[in-house]
Amino acid sequence: MNRQHSWSSLIKETVILTAAVAIIAAAVYFFLLPSHASVSSISGLGIVLSNFIPLPLSAITMILNVVLLIIGFFTCGREFGAKTVYTSVMLPLFLGLFEKAFPAIGSLTDSQELDVLCYILVVSIGLSILFNRNASSGGLDIVAKIMNKYLHMDLGRAMSLSGMCVALSAALVYDKKTVVLSILGTYFNGIILDHFIFSHNIKRRVCIITKKEEALRRFIVEDLHSGATIYEAIGAYNMERHNEIITIVDKSEYQKLMNYISREDPLAFITIYNVSDMRYQPKR
Repeated sequence: MNRQHSWSSLIKETVILTAAVAIIAAAVYFFLLPSHASVSSISGLGIVLSNFIPLPLSAITMILNVVLLIIGFFTCGREFGAKTVYTSVMLPLFLGLFEKAFPAIGSLTDSQELDVLCYILVVSIGLSILFNRNASSGGLDIVAKIMNKYLHMDLGRAMSLSGMCVALSAALVYDKKTVVLSILGTYFNGIILDHFIFSHNIKRRVCIITKKEEALRRFIVEDLHSGATIYEAIGAYNMERHNEIITIVDKSEYQKLMNYISREDPLAFITIYNVSDMRYQPKR
C-alpha cells in the first residue's frame, strides 16, 4: 500500500513539474523569443547567443543547462536534486517541441512591450509552481548557488545580479530599447514572481491587548480553531500590567478576528505584522 502511495505521489509530482516546465517553455517561445528581450533566464541568454551560434534556441538552452548542472555538481555537490535535473532537461525539450510544432512563429501581440509583459506574467505562473514544489528551472538558480558558495553572497542578491548580467547581454546584439526592456523586464519579473510565490502564503501576526481577554482567547481557540500565546506586558507610562494575546491567522481568520474585536471591544490595542514563513525547530 505504501509503495503504491509512493508511486502515485511520484507520478503526481512529475505531472505537476512537467506542466510547470511546459508553461515556462511556452512563455519563452511564444513571448520572450519574438520580443528579442533577454529577461533574467538562461533562455534569455540563449536568445542572445543564437545570434552568434547557428543552433536553435532549444539546443543552446540544453547545452547551457547541462554545462551549468555539471559545474554545479562539481562545485556545490548534490544540492540540486533530481527535480532540478529533470526540469533543466525538460525545458529545452519543450522548446524543441514548440520549434517543430510552430516553426518561425512571430509576435502574437505585434508589440515588443506586450510580448515582454505577457512573458513575465506567464513565466511567473510556471516558476511559482516549481518553487512551491521545492524545485527550480535550473539555469540561473545554479549560477546563484555557485555565487552564494564562493562569493558569500545571499541567494536573492546573487539571482538579481546574474539576472541583470543576462539582461545587459542584450546590448551585444540589440538596440537600446530592447536592452531597456530586458532590464525592466528582469526587475518586474522578480516583483511579480515574489507576489505569486508569497502572497497566498502570507499570514498575519496579530497582537492584542484587551480588557476582554478571556472572551477573546476562547473566540480564537474555539471559533477560529487557531492557537494563541499570552505574554505579560507592562505599560511604560503608568507601569500597569496587561496580558497581550498573540495569534497568527490567515486572511479569512483575520477578517473574522477583526470583526469580533471591533464588535466586542472597539478600544482594544492591536498591532499587526505580515508573516511569510513559519518554522518549528524541534529540540535536540
